[in-house]
Amino acid sequence: MTEAITQISSRLVYENRWLRLREDKVRRLDGSEGIYSVLERAEFAVICPVQDGEIYLVEQFRYPIGQCVWELPMGTWEWQDVAPTVLAAAELREETGLVAGKLHEIGRIVQAAGYSNQEGRVFFATDLVMGETAREVEEQDMVLGRFPIAEVERMIRDGVIRDAVTIAAFAQARLSGLL
Repeated sequence: MTEAITQISSRLVYENRWLRLREDKVRRLDGSEGIYSVLERAEFAVICPVQDGEIYLVEQFRYPIGQCVWELPMGTWEWQDVAPTVLAAAELREETGLVAGKLHEIGRIVQAAGYSNQEGRVFFATDLVMGETAREVEEQDMVLGRFPIAEVERMIRDGVIRDAVTIAAFAQARLSGLL
């Protein structure tokens, strides 16, 4: 298949520790030119931690939408070259205090393909042991919750859980027969 859009040039518009924003001059299939803004972010891990028929979720305030949101534990290490399983185990422990006896990758997701190149890996975690959290300063308001699988389904269905990554990762675990 021919690429529908080709890059003519690219320029960095903004960069900080967590992201880069670039603006590309592009050519479309019909030959017309335009611009495309792309948000570059490092790969992330999202973890579905399950113990005794219950799933651990974290709730935190998300500044861009001005609301507290229930999500699966997830995160990234900005531009560091680290094995995905190491990232997943570290993010799980950091946010929840949980250490997984078993942790395996079950899928991949693209978070927002219309404007970002960020991809994530979905992990399923079991044989969990509770320890201490090591939350970053941005996560100081984070709350840990443990919910029956049926309750998480209800929360998704009723719009309590609206985070797209959480819903996609839950669906991958469910469709893989793990939940």
